[in-house]
Amino acid sequence: MNNHIEIFDTTLRDGEQSPGFSMNQEEKLRLAHQLERMQVDVIEAGFPIASDGDYETVREISKHINKSTVAALCRTRHKDIDRAAAALEPAAKPRIHTFIATSDIHMKYKLKKERDEVLESAVSAVEHATQYCDEVEFSAEDASRSDTEFLYQIFEEVINAGATVINVPDTVGYAMPWEYGNLIKSIKENVPNIEQATLSVHCHNDLGVAVANSLMAIRNGADQVECTINGIGERAGNASLEEIVMAIATRDDDRHTGIVSEELVPSSKLLSGITGHNVQPNKAIVGDNAFAHEAGIHQHGVLNNPMTYEIMTPESVGLESNKIVLGKHSGRFALNKKLQKMGYELEKDELNRVYFKFTQVADEKKKVKESDILDLIVDTLSQQPIDGDPKMAR
Repeated sequence: MNNHIEIFDTTLRDGEQSPGFSMNQEEKLRLAHQLERMQVDVIEAGFPIASDGDYETVREISKHINKSTVAALCRTRHKDIDRAAAALEPAAKPRIHTFIATSDIHMKYKLKKERDEVLESAVSAVEHATQYCDEVEFSAEDASRSDTEFLYQIFEEVINAGATVINVPDTVGYAMPWEYGNLIKSIKENVPNIEQATLSVHCHNDLGVAVANSLMAIRNGADQVECTINGIGERAGNASLEEIVMAIATRDDDRHTGIVSEELVPSSKLLSGITGHNVQPNKAIVGDNAFAHEAGIHQHGVLNNPMTYEIMTPESVGLESNKIVLGKHSGRFALNKKLQKMGYELEKDELNRVYFKFTQVADEKKKVKESDILDLIVDTLSQQPIDGDPKMAR
């Protein structure tokens, strides 16, 4: 078992294919530098045959990235491969990533090819790519809906042809975690030369299980995970890089990535700034609410010991601290902590009176601001106690 899981980031290629998420060359280069700072193993920079702009962007990124491998995607056509190789020519660590569909539905309706034609095309492409660089990745598009015996055959033959990475995409997000895990296990057991290649996975999130599928793949022998910042990508997106990295860091004692996790939030924010699309507040790891607490019981626990409700530290993903949000669900304990931070040490009766007024304001507002609390203090403590104020603790 390989303990190091390689992280292959495809934000700049598959991620950019999300409607409304296109990036220009300067923006892609900024993001590529951030990905290298985060120490991703592979940066898929683009699809050079798609346009002159994509070609030039891959070439520019290749000039500037020195530590991460730079990959370029291409179909199994030789002209695609030649174009990818030319774009990657300045790269310190280039990888040609070629693909062809292997499912019956794709071969029949999209490629209009028989299996032997697809096999021949795949082997020819890999052989052609090996003349340009040492790292050649082959992807069987729609692998999760492909006949497994055909997958075993095509993987064995492209490895013999020189492929150093074999990718098993769940292209349409169809697989369930147990199915996908079994698929990876079966490839490990039935492709005789699979140990000569890195086994990679690429999962889409159409059924909301891209991260779960990726983790099951790792559990069953995958060495590389293809993913994106914020989980962006075609349709419902790709497996989320930050979720995979922190799931491994938090729960897997046997495996690790080389990712600098403190760069996860900065990377997420950079991408959001470039694309103009923020993640939802409850997004795992990088959402605004990922380390925020409003419920009184939770606040009490976190203020005494963050591990009561936080399974990782906010600092570990690049945040300065967690957030205690004062609102209608907050309790007296959290309010008092906030008051102390503001410089107010209240007697129990004073705190009860301020808290009573606070609950009234919180019922009307989604979030109570510090200025609201200042107004409460001035207003409440300038008045005499009113009989009947509730003293019930939250």
